[in-house]
Amino acid sequence: MSIHGSEQLTKADVARIEAEIEHRRMVVRPATLKALKEARAMGDLSENFEYYAAKRDNNINNSRIRYLEKILRFATVIEEETDETRVGMNNTVDVWFEEDDIVETYRIVTSIRSDSRKGLISNESPLGAALMGHRVGDRIEVKMENGGSYFVEIRDLKKTGESEDDRIKQY
Repeated sequence: MSIHGSEQLTKADVARIEAEIEHRRMVVRPATLKALKEARAMGDLSENFEYYAAKRDNNINNSRIRYLEKILRFATVIEEETDETRVGMNNTVDVWFEEDDIVETYRIVTSIRSDSRKGLISNESPLGAALMGHRVGDRIEVKMENGGSYFVEIRDLKKTGESEDDRIKQY
């Protein structure tokens, strides 16, 4: 994911990021500031592990807030809606890999939520981008960044939509 360019986010992604920022400002920040104040009151800061831990936690929280705010500032909000028969955002797709003769299941998500270990692939990845807009039965050439390519076929498509248990990837 690149925060230098425009990050593609769905409205639900934006809402989750805004909720995390709010939580970090209203819950996490007061807790870390309280811990920092209590650790500072313990005396000698040069040998005070609690003070350094509280200071680190506060800095991590503030960095995460700034990071999320930067994502939102440069984000492009994309639509999730697609034709019922075409692959779109948040859809689950069974893909047959021609060369390996295996079927794998993926869900197309924005890059901020991608996690290939969980079957969540970005709409900006070579496979995700190639699948977008296609139908069950389509044979698609997936072009890799290194110039190579491979063929896949869409075997099944489920219009899964947004799920409340999806979480934004922590950095």
